[in-house]
Amino acid sequence: MTTPSIRQVVSCMDGYDPDALRVDKACEAIRQCLVPISGIERVATRSALGRVLAEDIVPAIDVPAHDNSAMDGYAVRAADLDAGAETALKEAGTALAGRKFAGALGPGECVRVMTGAVMPAGADTVVIQEVVRSENGRVVFPAGQKKGQNVRYAGEDLKTGVPVLRAGHAVRPAELGLIASLGIAEVMVKRRLRVAFFSTGDELASIGTPLPEGHVYDSNRYTLYGMLQRLGVEMLDMGVVRDDPALLEAALRTAASNADVIITSGGVSVGEADFIKGMMAKLGEVLFWKIAMRPGRPMAFGRIDTGEGSAYLFGLPGNPVAVMVTFYQFVRGALLHLSGRTDDTALPLLRVPCAAAVRKVRGRTEYQRALLYVEAGAWKVRLTGQQGSGVLRSMSEANCFMVLEHDRGDVAAGDLVSVQLMEGLA
Repeated sequence: MTTPSIRQVVSCMDGYDPDALRVDKACEAIRQCLVPISGIERVATRSALGRVLAEDIVPAIDVPAHDNSAMDGYAVRAADLDAGAETALKEAGTALAGRKFAGALGPGECVRVMTGAVMPAGADTVVIQEVVRSENGRVVFPAGQKKGQNVRYAGEDLKTGVPVLRAGHAVRPAELGLIASLGIAEVMVKRRLRVAFFSTGDELASIGTPLPEGHVYDSNRYTLYGMLQRLGVEMLDMGVVRDDPALLEAALRTAASNADVIITSGGVSVGEADFIKGMMAKLGEVLFWKIAMRPGRPMAFGRIDTGEGSAYLFGLPGNPVAVMVTFYQFVRGALLHLSGRTDDTALPLLRVPCAAAVRKVRGRTEYQRALLYVEAGAWKVRLTGQQGSGVLRSMSEANCFMVLEHDRGDVAAGDLVSVQLMEGLA
């Protein structure tokens, strides 16, 4: 099958304008161009945590496997209980979790049961131990009990032959336990997505070394590493690539041969991307966009294909905050989709009153660094300080983005705004 041209795909979209591209249109364009990875592997169930299922999980057993007691108490026959008065029954024995009552419950009898114990034959109801009392060697039950109460039925949670997890679902701790509850020791999962990343620029210095005049330390690779680590991908950190066409070409060729996705930071702004544009055109198909957003306006997206390897490319801005914002708004969702996720991976937006007025220019989406907090028992949100795209401290002090939509103007104190939490973004 011939892979469609990225330029052809996006040019057919309504409202596509590479010089003033809305955030939602950029996300749509990227998603339409992506083809998820197909490689799969079999892993031990415990090793599946954080992976993407490559097969449906279909129970071969019922869970629970038998009718059992949901509470500590007494198993009875509902027909033996008087609906309007107390009932005294003879205790015939005990059933424990893992050790069932050997006989069958007869008329006028009850069996002491513990949580998880198999329901005795003939019993259909459990009365909790807190409401009964012993009297003259018999167990007295109050009126008002309902047939079937406090009983967990076989297959109530999971039924034999009915899929409980679909391929494309992420395995979290709950899914891990669910799979284990079915006795499944190994599962088929998608292979891990491979992501290569590097920073570009002659002005970048490595941490742990003296800082030359006019240089800055390369922080972007460390924020990228942290964000990628949350997604559980395989990472190839390629360091810093200097502003030299030959070095950039070599880095892109190496990355495309070893990864599914390449992420770069820097080199996509107006005036600094001339040789980069030419190089990327030589090695593949890359579109340079001006996104109607703040921060993070310049961005590149495309595909590098060297003949020896092919990889999607995300060229992010060089400013530290812009790197993080563009990663969360565009790259994160794309990587999860490429990994094979089919469940909803969109970041949820909460609506919260804004504590103070915020200026906003219509015609772009803004992602302000903010703090979500509780005051007088109610949630509020406020900005964390200077919002320049190079002020990483304001990102460190924030726990959320205040998302101000494309068509929105100034925000007054008390207005509801959209909030995107930073924690749990994976």
